[in-house]
Amino acid sequence: MPRDVDPKRTRKALKSLQALKEAAAAAQAEGTPFSEWEDTFITEVGERLEKFGSAFADYGKGAPDEALSRLQQQKLQELRKKARAKTPKLKYPSTAEEPAAEPKPRWGQNRSPRRSNRAED
Repeated sequence: MPRDVDPKRTRKALKSLQALKEAAAAAQAEGTPFSEWEDTFITEVGERLEKFGSAFADYGKGAPDEALSRLQQQKLQELRKKARAKTPKLKYPSTAEEPAAEPKPRWGQNRSPRRSNRAED
């Protein structure tokens, strides 16, 4: 008995898998490919999504209207992180031309001495 899976969720899962396949190809080009098991997992989940609209059959593993089970979603998230980790982006890229800036003085270090309100005699 086939179950009704939301087609939007199936398309979203397929789109996510396609992006993951592209990230895996980019990681392989950099010299750090996914393992054989990870490649097989991505391929088989994609085949099940295209054929059945869902990649799991046991209702205990996920919601009936979902395209991927909870564990499949978790594993795909881990693979996305692994693919992203191969090309880290520097938050503050350093340049050789710029001299290192001196640290800012702490509060109160460059302040003038406190003046009293009293008139000096």
